[in-house]
Parts: sequence; structure tokens; C-alpha cells
Amino acid sequence: MEHTSRCPKGFTLVELLVVIAIIGILVGLLLPAVQAAREAARRMSCSNNFKQIGIAVHNYHAAYKQLPIHMGGTRRIPSTGSWFSSYGDDCNMMMLSTFVGLTPFFEQQGIWDQISTPNSVDLTNPGVQRVPPWPAMGPTPTEETNAVAIVNQHNNAYQPWMTEIPMLRCPSDPGVGLPAMGRTNYATCLGDGLYFTDNGPYWYDLRGFPKIEIHTSSNLRLMAAGRGMFVSRTTKKFRDVLDGLSNTIMFGEIATDLGDRDVRTRAHSFAPGTFSGLRDNPTVCRPDIDPERPRFWNPSVTNLLAGNQGRGFRWASGMQPYTAMNTILPPNSETCMSLEDTTPGVLSASSRHQGGAHVLMGDGAVIFMTDSVEAGNSTNGTVTDVGTGNRAPGSPSPYGLWGALGTRANSEVIQEQLNQ
Repeated sequence: MEHTSRCPKGFTLVELLVVIAIIGILVGLLLPAVQAAREAARRMSCSNNFKQIGIAVHNYHAAYKQLPIHMGGTRRIPSTGSWFSSYGDDCNMMMLSTFVGLTPFFEQQGIWDQISTPNSVDLTNPGVQRVPPWPAMGPTPTEETNAVAIVNQHNNAYQPWMTEIPMLRCPSDPGVGLPAMGRTNYATCLGDGLYFTDNGPYWYDLRGFPKIEIHTSSNLRLMAAGRGMFVSRTTKKFRDVLDGLSNTIMFGEIATDLGDRDVRTRAHSFAPGTFSGLRDNPTVCRPDIDPERPRFWNPSVTNLLAGNQGRGFRWASGMQPYTAMNTILPPNSETCMSLEDTTPGVLSASSRHQGGAHVLMGDGAVIFMTDSVEAGNSTNGTVTDVGTGNRAPGSPSPYGLWGALGTRANSEVIQEQLNQ
């Protein structure tokens, strides 16, 4: 008697479940690797952007025999108005970032042409010629709330300031659009000090009434505290970097604000009028960090900068929250202003990368600086013109290796190998 064997026509339920489990395990193993590969590519692109900025700075220096000025530009002559009312649309009040002058050196000649000549394009009135036209070198790169008494609050109608330049953005940073103007993930290094690093050697009267000359006491304080490669409204050259270009940070990476109260990107405004507290202890804002979510401010904290004043929100503005960093607190620490965006603050480097942030050295090298970099005593006060001990003018940075890399001429010996 013949017996015919029948082959199975499909998987059993057990076999199917085993296959699904194997696929799930493989996906679980491969997905982090894919994500890591994508982040590695984004990080490489971010580093390449920094290298292009470095090349642009060196070409600028070769052309003009100086570095681009941080907080440079045009001012109103004769001076009129007062502190806030002088913000306007007829000049930029010497508030431009280093990036404005660098635009033709990193292949943004089109934007430079719009900035350097009078411009009649008004983003709020498409197709209508602005009368009078925007001035050469543009208006103040501001976009303030109605609570601030400013003559012209609509400089977000000036197209160059609203344009986002791809080379100034890190692909790992998802921030985009309003309430920001054109964003940037790269910031000028001002060193390891605070005093008068916001306005430079000019007193408030620069912005209008009644004087525009260099203020003597401001300059003395700035000479002590302005120890970075860039000093606001001051001409600097490579020859001023006595510590060596390879030992001095020129720019640092910053994350832009996402509106989530991140301590790195939404600056604490501290208590009005208490700059001395921040100067004497750079960690003075730290108690307001949420202990359960240490990357964010406590929900009860209200004294933060306005929502349109987030970190990196204005690539063309030299004001500190937007395009400046210092080497006081280590990367990815909190950012704390002494009052508002026009005042000095503790400006930490930051990024959306894991574990650190890029810095651009004076020689053009790009280094990924980890959050754990040796940074001395963070509660130590900053250097001032009347400081003593490790706060005295000309003394080595009190902020360890990190602080030393931010100073240009303090004779610190860098013994560690900086990995590129």
C-alpha cells in the first residue's frame, strides 16, 4: 500500500514568531548603529562648516591685516536719542557680529552685496520699494518685543538679517524659523572674563546721547577682562595672540533655542542690577536649575530672557546671547546674563552632539571639546581690573585648561594633547 507524504505549505505559528523575534532583535541592534552613523555624518558636516569659517577668517586677515571686528559697524552722526531709543533703522549702532564682514569670504557674496549697499527690499511689504531704503551695512539686527521702547521694532523686515546661511548651521541642531531671525550655531570666543565684554571700550553713549568717544574707565576694565581672541568693538590681529594660534579658541559651537527652557539656550536673566554677583560667582544661576531635569530651568523660574532672545537667534548681531561664547563654565553648562541681551553674561559653548561641542582654534583646527574638560573652579570669580590673586589682571585663567584655551596672551602652558 502506497503512502504519499505531503510537504508543509507554510510556517507554523511557532516558526513565524521566531522569525519575527529575530527580525526585531536585528532591528534593535542595527537601528542605534544607523542613528550613530547619521550623527557621525552630521557631526562631520558641522566640523567642516567650522573649518570653512576658519579659512574665511584667515583670508580676511590676509586681506585686511586684522581680524573681523566683533560688535562693529556704523553709528549715527550726529548722535541723537538715548539708550533704547537709539536702536533704529538708519544705522546698525556698531552691533554687527564677525560673520557679517566674513560673508564674502565664505561664498556669500550675494548677501554681502545686499548688506553693503542701500537696499529697498522690505519683507513686510513684498513688491513694495522701501522709502527711504535700508542703509548700507543695514539697520540694527534687533527684533524686540513691544515692551521695549525702540524707535523701529521691525528690523526683521530687513532680508539679510532674516536669511539663514547654511554654513552657519550645524545639521544636528533642529532649530528653525520664528521667533528667531537668521540662526547660527557658531559663536565668537570672548575669553574667560565678563567686565565690559558686551560694549567694549565704548560707554552707553555710543548708542546716542551725547558722546561717542571711548570711555576711559570702560577701557581700563575691558583691558583686564577682555582676554579672548576677539574683543568687542576693538581691532585685534593674529600678532596679538601671544599664546599661539593653536592654543587659542577663536570660535565655539552653540546650540540654538527650541523654546523648551533648556539651560544652555534660554539664558537666565539673573536679578536686575546684580552684575557683581555673576562676576564674583559664575554659577550663581545654578540653583534655579530643575533638579529632576538638570538640562532645564525649574518651571517656577520666570526671570529668563524673552522668547525671541534665544541662543544663536541672530547671526548678524554681535550681542552676547546670539553670537558670543566664553570659556568660564565647561561646554553644555548653563547660560546666565547679568540682566538682558545687551549686558555681559556667562556664555557656555553647547551643541546637540553627545558629550561636548566643537571649537575652532586660531590656526584653523577644529577640536571636539568634551563636557568633562578640566575647567578649574567654576565658582571662582572672573578676572577684573581691581582683582587680586587669581583674579588679578594678567593672571592665568582660574578656569583650568578650558579657561586657558580662551585667553590669547596669558602665557598659560597647554600640556594636554588636544584631539582633532
